[in-house]
Amino acid sequence: MKTVFILGSTVDKEFTQKMVDGLTKWGVETEVIVASAHKVPRKVADIVEGYNKVEDVVFVGVAGRSNALSGVIAANSLHPVFACPPFQDKVDMMVNLNSSLMMPGDTPVMTVIDPANLILAVVKIFAEKNADLRAKVWARIEEIRKSFD
Repeated sequence: MKTVFILGSTVDKEFTQKMVDGLTKWGVETEVIVASAHKVPRKVADIVEGYNKVEDVVFVGVAGRSNALSGVIAANSLHPVFACPPFQDKVDMMVNLNSSLMMPGDTPVMTVIDPANLILAVVKIFAEKNADLRAKVWARIEEIRKSFD
């Protein structure tokens, strides 16, 4: 189980660290790589190609403005791909969200804006094949249910 974060810029490292920390708490291994789809597309392609030979991987593209990164990953990956665009304010969020949602055909990117929801979505994917992780997810669901009693 490994989540590979590909960031469009080093500026996105602080935003990504929250997700890395959250996944680590769930016992999911992570890797963070900076590789812009616009500036070093061959590097992005090489990274994805390498991980196509590995099982149990989820990619997360972290890029703002014009999010070609998540689309390039998804178009070339055998694995699930999420986009979790960083943003500074509501205007920035709308620009980043729209560029993450507007993907061409045959480019399946799941866009999640809340890093906490991204963490749980990734964990649930891995829980499909991991009974221990599935039990932890179920325990978390029960904990949330009980908080409403």
